[in-house]
Amino acid sequence: MKSSRLNLFDLTMIVVSLVIGMGIFRTPVNVARQAGSADMFFIAWITGGLVALCGALTYAEIGSRYPVTGGYYKIFSYCYHPSIAFAINCIILVSNAASLAGVALIGSEYLANVLFKGSTNINSIKLLISTIAVILFYSVNLMGLKMSARTQNVLTVIKIGVVVFLISALFTGDYATAVTPASLEAPGLMNTLKAFGACLVAVSFTYGGYQQTINFGGEVQNPSKILPKGIFFGIAIIMLLYITINYTYYKVIGFGNLKEAQSIAAILAGKLFGDKGFTILSVLLFLSVLAYVNVLLMSNPRVMYAMSDEGVLPAIFKKVSARRNVIVVSLSAFTTLCLITLFYGKTFDEILDHTIFLDSIGMATSAGTIFILRKRAVGEDIKDSYRMKLYPLLPLIFIASYLFVGTSIAINTPKAAWVSALVFAVFFVLYFVLRIFKKSPQPN
Repeated sequence: MKSSRLNLFDLTMIVVSLVIGMGIFRTPVNVARQAGSADMFFIAWITGGLVALCGALTYAEIGSRYPVTGGYYKIFSYCYHPSIAFAINCIILVSNAASLAGVALIGSEYLANVLFKGSTNINSIKLLISTIAVILFYSVNLMGLKMSARTQNVLTVIKIGVVVFLISALFTGDYATAVTPASLEAPGLMNTLKAFGACLVAVSFTYGGYQQTINFGGEVQNPSKILPKGIFFGIAIIMLLYITINYTYYKVIGFGNLKEAQSIAAILAGKLFGDKGFTILSVLLFLSVLAYVNVLLMSNPRVMYAMSDEGVLPAIFKKVSARRNVIVVSLSAFTTLCLITLFYGKTFDEILDHTIFLDSIGMATSAGTIFILRKRAVGEDIKDSYRMKLYPLLPLIFIASYLFVGTSIAINTPKAAWVSALVFAVFFVLYFVLRIFKKSPQPN
């Protein structure tokens, strides 16, 4: 029934909740470090928001034209060869595992700086805390715990509340903005582009999540009007919050200090309420991270289950425990993947490059399906479905932006690029290997 579909407010809140995670409490440090100036710092955040808007509108039309359950896997399978669908969705799982590891490290950074401040082995301590968090919630999920939608809504409100709370630091004191000395030499066009690309790596991580709008194209009231409005309002809210909180970091901490700061959100809380504020917010942010870890450990094994159910992964991945109805093998496999990523990357900065390079492959190829769907006239018979304006400009801007980000990673951190490309190649070959085994006659 139409009344059960998403309205404008529902969709706006979904877009906001999909995007705002823990990145905004850590990645501004990475962006400031790469930016040659405060101007580039803010331009990168504005650009990231505009790219996110182009992407969200592109995915909304894809979902509206091809409204099926599990849209992100199905759209690859329909538009490309099944091997591409398999490889892309596998690297998305790897990317999600890397995101979980990276976010766990963000949370552990906040907790470690409270409990082990001044320790000489702070990176090892953060790795240990992150590992314990992953194993703890793996155990919780093995017990069959389910997180309700109400809890997720509350956590979204809390995250927005924390951002707004931190922004209030602007109005509680007279902060003198630290001036960054200007370079005597102009950086040159190539160096500027290189630095800007490096900035967009962290910005892309922070704005990520809007691609899930592909799953809501057929679930919205009056989609031709509600979809673009909901996405526009959602991205506008996110941009406003992100730019304002980054201005708060810039004003309170200072651009020069921001480059090397740790636990930046807690520093703002400390400015508001002293040492107690620093400690309390550090713990709250760590608890928010645990919720994120739990959500990813709940959702991603279900993707593996769906892939197994369709025969693209071995049948063992859909094995469910009789006692607690838990997808044991998929949950264990994804948890193992998270731990491997955690110990391989060790630091948030290293994991970030791998995550976004894999995302660049997934984003560019998934957005490219809009051209195939339009050429095949898919969804033209669906009444009142959404069609973006400024086609093909918006998807072209989006795809070009992610190709630029992927190229920047390949230039700045080639190891991350070739390792990630190798992972994609392995999954591509694995598809054909699994097909061979599936076709092999079974012994009597």
